[in-house]
Amino acid sequence: MGQKILVVEDNELNLKLFCDLLRAHGYEAQAVRDGREALASARAFAPQLVVMDIQMPHISGLELIEQMKADAELRATPIMAVTAYAARGDEERIRDAGAEGYVSKPISVVRFVEAVAALLAAAAEREAAAAAEAPGEEPPARENEPREDEPGEPGEEEGRE
Repeated sequence: MGQKILVVEDNELNLKLFCDLLRAHGYEAQAVRDGREALASARAFAPQLVVMDIQMPHISGLELIEQMKADAELRATPIMAVTAYAARGDEERIRDAGAEGYVSKPISVVRFVEAVAALLAAAAEREAAAAAEAPGEEPPARENEPREDEPGEPGEEEGRE
C-alpha cells in the first residue's frame, strides 16, 4: 500500500467516496466516523495526511484541527479540510486553525485527488528540507561503491578514456 491517509467524516456516503477514491489511487485510507475518535486514531495510524470534514456532530473539524496542531506528535501532519459550508471567510478560518488544504463539497474528483497529491508532495519536501538541515551522520557507502576518501579499483583513474 501507499501513503497513509486518515479520513475523518461522519457522512457514510462521503466517507466511502473519499476512501474508495484514495484507495483507487494507491493510498492506504483509514476511516473515522466519529470525530471524538480522530486524535486517538491519528496517533495509532500515523498518517501522512488527514482529510477532515468540518461539520460533524459532537466536535467540529475546526476544533480537531486545532487540537492536532497543538499535539507534538501530530502537528507536522498536513490536514485537508473538506466542507459543504463554503461561506465567505470559512476558508480563512479553516486555514487559521491550521489546515494546509481546503476543498468544498460537492467535491470534484479530480480536484480532490490533485489536492491530496499536492499536500503529500509539499509535506515530503518539508521533511526532506528538515532532514537536510539537521546535523547527522553521513549515509553509509553502498556496497561495492568506493567512498569519496577511498581510491577506486586499481588501474582506475578518473578522466581517462
